[in-house]
Amino acid sequence: MKAPRRLLRPVVYGLIAVAAAIGLSVRRPNLQARDVPGAAALSSQLANAPAIAANDAAVHTLDWRTLAGLDVRTGTPNDVLRQLNGRLVRIPGYIVPLDDFAEAVSEFLLVPYFGACIHTPPPPPNQMVHVRVTGDSHKSANWMQPVWIEGRFAIRAVTSPYGLVAFQLQATAITPYTEP
Repeated sequence: MKAPRRLLRPVVYGLIAVAAAIGLSVRRPNLQARDVPGAAALSSQLANAPAIAANDAAVHTLDWRTLAGLDVRTGTPNDVLRQLNGRLVRIPGYIVPLDDFAEAVSEFLLVPYFGACIHTPPPPPNQMVHVRVTGDSHKSANWMQPVWIEGRFAIRAVTSPYGLVAFQLQATAITPYTEP
């Protein structure tokens, strides 16, 4: 039995509306930095965080609980974060490109779970890492897969299109995630 066109039309329009809504939630056409409550205090506190052990060759594995050791209200890092500031680290996470529809990126956010930053609200500043890739840009066929990022870690506030980010990483290696 053939369905009348007048019955199919609302279904088709509904599917188009759902697809458009999903597309708009993934794309962030307005890439202007947003004001974040307490951003000025956090930025000024992080500007005073000392960089230590820049010549340390050991790679330290970080996890997101360690990054949560930064008090976002005061901008004060705990002792572990102070010791890791300026050192080589390795941290797992998901890539959020700062350029919409980018196939290769040289700058992105690293977040602890898939879909962070794409939907509101974004994670707190101590759960996002601003990453710049040294050398060539990183190419990935699937941004939905977790990765390990290795590089020089810094406690430094950065304003991104998704809000304030408390950490930076100068990436030297990006590899697919495997259990430690």
